[in-house]
Amino acid sequence: MNDFVVSARRVKQGTFDAEPGASHMLLVPADAKAPLPSHGRMGETWVKAWLQQLLAEAIWGTDERTGAERGDILVYVHGYNNSAEEVVKRHRRLQADLTALGWKGAVVSFDWPSDNKTVGYLEDRHDAKFSAMQLVTDLIALLAAKQTPDCAVNTHIIAHSMGAYVVREAFDDADDARLENNSWMISQLCFIAADVSAASLNEGHASSDSLYRHCTRLTNYFSLGDSVLKLSNVKRAGVAPRAGRVGLPEAAPRAAVDIDCSAYHQALLADAALQTSDQPHGFLGNQNHSWYIGNRLFTLDLFETLKGDLDRSLIPTRNPIDGSRRFSLIP
Repeated sequence: MNDFVVSARRVKQGTFDAEPGASHMLLVPADAKAPLPSHGRMGETWVKAWLQQLLAEAIWGTDERTGAERGDILVYVHGYNNSAEEVVKRHRRLQADLTALGWKGAVVSFDWPSDNKTVGYLEDRHDAKFSAMQLVTDLIALLAAKQTPDCAVNTHIIAHSMGAYVVREAFDDADDARLENNSWMISQLCFIAADVSAASLNEGHASSDSLYRHCTRLTNYFSLGDSVLKLSNVKRAGVAPRAGRVGLPEAAPRAAVDIDCSAYHQALLADAALQTSDQPHGFLGNQNHSWYIGNRLFTLDLFETLKGDLDRSLIPTRNPIDGSRRFSLIP
């Protein structure tokens, strides 16, 4: 099966590099190690065909009440220091693990132009901001325009690390630009190891007003043991604590959910047997920051979140934390 990818990378000598470029809608063959420009074409005809195929694969049934077709699309937005090859690797792991649990929708990756260099944080952040608008204009808004009374497909987003910054800036820029079709909504928005300041996710904060306006629910997964985000406090973007390390602020909207993964994460790192059962394919990247994709317990919690059948308090992989609005991830 082909993988759906929207690449916002520049084309150079027949391949994608780490600079911003026009959006390419790609169907990446299952045996390809990385997306290539040849996996898609430019032009309105190709974009329409690509969208139709994505929607067709997203539909899994009909609404018993209305008879309308139902479906789900999960958009994966990667973090910094990810090559195009690494993005596809994580895309495939996420899709395979969700499918094994019963996920019937489609997964599409938005591949913004990050470089595969740990020292390139500030340049990646600049490119993330530059390309963010394309997430809305060249994917989300196009999907929203395809919604009809006879076909309701929920669009969800999972954003890792700096990908959360891409999403936040994309939503804000789209509102500032007053796009013609700006009534789009995201059903479930999930942040993992989010590299955005926790304070920016307060209710009424100018940076996140659009974020909350365009999603039904934000679920933030964080770990106090995320050493990568500790470094980002000092070396990268200032001293503001990151949401992926300390969680959401107390003044976050009621529609936001905070999942503290700290205790489970530390147990996972310390227990080889637990890694064998819950991280069977190993860690895809830094084990303190990039353990979520490929983890059995996290994927199960994500699956229930995307389904939306259970209230946030009833999802069996989490327990409420006394005296707070938070939940803890539990085996």
